[in-house]
Amino acid sequence: MYKKTIDRTLLMDRSINGRISFEVPVSDVPNQKLPEEKHLRSQLPLPELSQLEIIRYFSTLSQLNFSIDTNFYPLGSCTMKYNPKINDELASLNGFQNLHPLQPPKTAQGAIKILKLLQEYLGEISGLPGVSLAPLAGAQGEYSGLLIAKKYHERNGDFSRNIAIIPDSAHGTNPASAAMAGFNVVTVKSDSSGNIDLKDLKNLATDKIAVLMLTIPSTLGLFEPNILAITKTVHETGGLIYADGANLNAL
Repeated sequence: MYKKTIDRTLLMDRSINGRISFEVPVSDVPNQKLPEEKHLRSQLPLPELSQLEIIRYFSTLSQLNFSIDTNFYPLGSCTMKYNPKINDELASLNGFQNLHPLQPPKTAQGAIKILKLLQEYLGEISGLPGVSLAPLAGAQGEYSGLLIAKKYHERNGDFSRNIAIIPDSAHGTNPASAAMAGFNVVTVKSDSSGNIDLKDLKNLATDKIAVLMLTIPSTLGLFEPNILAITKTVHETGGLIYADGANLNAL
């Protein structure tokens, strides 16, 4: 069986002085006087290679990518799931590709309608009274949810709730988002099965809890068998549950 040996040499190490990938045609633009030497930067240390060498180099790098198209993706909960190729086809339609964020709303009514319908569909499917499409990424969604939790407690006059409980199996963005939102991060341990240790959670349950961040299924791919006991424990303290599954599984 043919097995390809990958050359991992960097471009700089492959460089050969004087080798070029193309020749620049003679310019008909008049020469201009160069600025004083003190204003000029030194020679850039760029590699010198043929066009074919460059193409082969970057094509080889692209084959090193680990992707859902070529391999099993082991994370139990993340945004890197398989997306049907028709999604890419639709997203590349001119009506989406050529939109400009600052163009007049009256010229983008089709896209606005799609966003509105998506909000309504997600609200109906999830049973939630409102849906926001403003967060542009997973970590930004976490941060937005945590700010909502913080504002909820502030409006209730409960300013002492400053703790965000996060499982030790959570994504690294969870504690980072909680810290950015102004919470003190407290870790709840996992049990021998990889689920939240209910006993440890109960030991942490105080009136200082603002929110428990739950990823369902967890990064380990596990659905919490004690989910009702977990939510009850937190709700009894007056805390909230943040549900994050990178998909609708969390609901």
